[in-house]
Amino acid sequence: MTVLLSIKPEFATKIFDGSKKYEFRKMIFKRYDVKKIVVYASSPIQRIIGEFDVEYILCDKLEQLWKKTHKFSGINKDFFYEYFTDKEVAFAIKIGKVRRYRTSKYLSDYNINFAPQSFVYLTK
Repeated sequence: MTVLLSIKPEFATKIFDGSKKYEFRKMIFKRYDVKKIVVYASSPIQRIIGEFDVEYILCDKLEQLWKKTHKFSGINKDFFYEYFTDKEVAFAIKIGKVRRYRTSKYLSDYNINFAPQSFVYLTK
């Protein structure tokens, strides 16, 4: 299964330059067979810029998740804890092989007419 994920451009850039190896989420997919993420860089870019394989997904209490991921988080500790305010448990998607597209794509190329708030499952 493939998911299109909305990611802020600054973090999407870090994913493709290799400095961010984990993508953090407050909620995770209900499906367990997600193997690939298509990256939609949100405003102001508003384009699909590449994809990456999912190695695995971590779920843990905030302190433990930060300890496991901070070296390759692409964010600082304050941002991490601010993002997860009021959450006891959080998720981190371990980024596998990345592929940046030579030419970015539009949501309409995937028959999507709206910018997803978080993610959307893609069908072939």
